[in-house]
Amino acid sequence: MAAEPDVGIAFDLTGRTVVVTGANSGIGFAASRQMAAAGADVVMACRNASKAEDAARRIRESGVRGRVETESLDLGDLASVRAFASRVVESGRSIDVLLNNAGVMALDRTLTPDGLEAQIGINHFGHFALTGLLLPALVRDGGGRVVNVSSMGHRPGRVDLDDLMYERRRYSRWGAYFQSKLANLLFTRELDRRLRRADNGVIGLCSHPGTARTELGKSGSSTTNFVMRNFTGVLIRSSEQGAEALVRACVDPAARGGEYFGPRWLTHGTPRLETPSRRARNDADATRLWAISESLTGVTYPI
Repeated sequence: MAAEPDVGIAFDLTGRTVVVTGANSGIGFAASRQMAAAGADVVMACRNASKAEDAARRIRESGVRGRVETESLDLGDLASVRAFASRVVESGRSIDVLLNNAGVMALDRTLTPDGLEAQIGINHFGHFALTGLLLPALVRDGGGRVVNVSSMGHRPGRVDLDDLMYERRRYSRWGAYFQSKLANLLFTRELDRRLRRADNGVIGLCSHPGTARTELGKSGSSTTNFVMRNFTGVLIRSSEQGAEALVRACVDPAARGGEYFGPRWLTHGTPRLETPSRRARNDADATRLWAISESLTGVTYPI
């Protein structure tokens, strides 16, 4: 059996169900394997079904204790998000942890099928819709945990609430990515505030991996995309190490709603609590982004 990650705590997830988006590669794959090794039943929710099943097979063959299954989910298509959530809720199963990990980075300008700029469309709006639609399964047993994956890139990020889709300003692949990662933290802040008010036992947290080997940033036509396709594999730490802060947020029994976990030295190190940027703690922006998200996704939370 594979060793547990160095998240600073011992944990046993036997009998727990965890849903991980974007789980077929990178830190999503590593987090899925780590939690399955600790006994969790893991649902790997992925866009590419064949890659997902291959990833699940590799996790099973590593000797994990928990069950591992795959489900089809495209965060860039709200119809796919609704279909996945309906299957989960109608099955009657409860979710103990929803790890909103899937994402894209530094894309050429692209629109989702719903007409959203793809980086914020997938990284934020897709997960906003998914979380709201899965909330009945998260509260079914009186509790649950939502963990959104942000990035240290949120720090230079700015959310333009009047032009989230870059329709009136020049598109920037990195600006759009940083905006989406800041949106993850604003979403988490408002989500946890509403969950506290509902008093339903569910909490919302956020985390980031620091630097880690993933597939992010490799799709695109810029020089930075070329560098990330060809050189990052030898310059940064492993996906297993990058997943440690995510797993800490998912499993730490002492974690409190609204907390943000990242590597001790920002880019690397064991997980610890971190304070997000001032812009990520702007309650007015968080509330306004929530209203925009409900409008654009058509998903209204029952809290």
